[in-house]
Amino acid sequence: MAWLDVVAAMPMLGRFAIIMALIAIVPFAARACRLPTCVGYILVGVLVGPHVLGVVTEHEEIADFLSDLGKLLLMFFVGLEIDLREFTAQRNRALAFALLTFALPMAAGTGAGLAFGYSTVSAILIGSLLASHTLIAFPIVQAAGLTGRPAVAVTVGATVLTDMLSLLLLAACLAAHQSGFSPLSLAIQVGELIVFAAIVVFGLTVPARWLARRLGDNEEARFAVLLVVVCLAATLAELINLEGIIGAFLAGLAVNRAVEHGTEARHRLEFVGRALFIPAFFVVTGFLVDLGVLARTLVGNLALVVAIVGGLIVAKWLAAEIAGRIWRFPAADRGLMASLTLPQVAATLAAALVGYDAVNAAGVRLLDQQMLNVVLVLVVVTSVLGPVLTEVYAKRLGAGREIERVDMDGLGQDVA
Repeated sequence: MAWLDVVAAMPMLGRFAIIMALIAIVPFAARACRLPTCVGYILVGVLVGPHVLGVVTEHEEIADFLSDLGKLLLMFFVGLEIDLREFTAQRNRALAFALLTFALPMAAGTGAGLAFGYSTVSAILIGSLLASHTLIAFPIVQAAGLTGRPAVAVTVGATVLTDMLSLLLLAACLAAHQSGFSPLSLAIQVGELIVFAAIVVFGLTVPARWLARRLGDNEEARFAVLLVVVCLAATLAELINLEGIIGAFLAGLAVNRAVEHGTEARHRLEFVGRALFIPAFFVVTGFLVDLGVLARTLVGNLALVVAIVGGLIVAKWLAAEIAGRIWRFPAADRGLMASLTLPQVAATLAAALVGYDAVNAAGVRLLDQQMLNVVLVLVVVTSVLGPVLTEVYAKRLGAGREIERVDMDGLGQDVA
């Protein structure tokens, strides 16, 4: 209680200093513990959040804003760093993998929901929660220099498609729960999505190039324009009932097509994003974890937790194995695909909270408190397991590339 009184009396700058000090320590501590850095940030969030030390309360608007911007920048950088030539070459595979890594978890989640007594609409929504994923481990792939690999291009391309499909299902489930299913409303939503994607990816490219020429060497103005593009694309996505991360990802693709990779403005935005906003997203994700609720959920609903979490892991892994073997990807690439698609954070949390808040005329929630707690367990498990496995496979692929480079150097020396 004394600690809570101290925290309550502490000015906002003091709390911010504590959190930033912990964020600064995380990379070193995570390296020592052999954990991905993003996992360390989530654990910091658990520690300083409202359920442990209480340095930050549940409804800190500043923390929520920094987190939202970090989530958008994370997806923007994914689109920004894609090798577009490889992405274009792999678009058919990306579509096929998207359908596979969507359909299998969707079937697993829907089946689990029905088996545990949820209505058909609620069970379909539960399936859609498992079908999406968030690329929180992409910075690990980027740091390892693997963004140009076909397996990575396929997985990144599949991500935006699975998130779009999941959010479309969310819209359909909400309508069916509250006022009945309408095929016309779903058709309109799909049409809006297609038009929106075309406008953002292709429509923003021309003005972005024009602005890049007009602004010349004014890197401060370029930096501001990049932020405007991210926020505007996310806002427009939300206006048509899509998650903002879809707009941010598409904006990253548009800027990728329009602006050269070596500009100082891009480096500055990446520096600020990776130093402040993206860590804030992971830290605030940790705020959601109530260790007491987590323990009670694990004990009281263990069968449901195992069905949901286990079903997700098996389905995502099976999708990567099937697709990877068809395309003859090495085992490490297949593992990388699976580990990148495991984390359930941004789109999953957003959809779960919307489903929990949705109440029909009879006062029944689309998703109950029990399922919301299970989703939080899912977020914690997958946000830790996914990056850990991604780092393992990235190191294997990195070592393989190093061996290949050494072999080629030796071959060159022998020929000489």
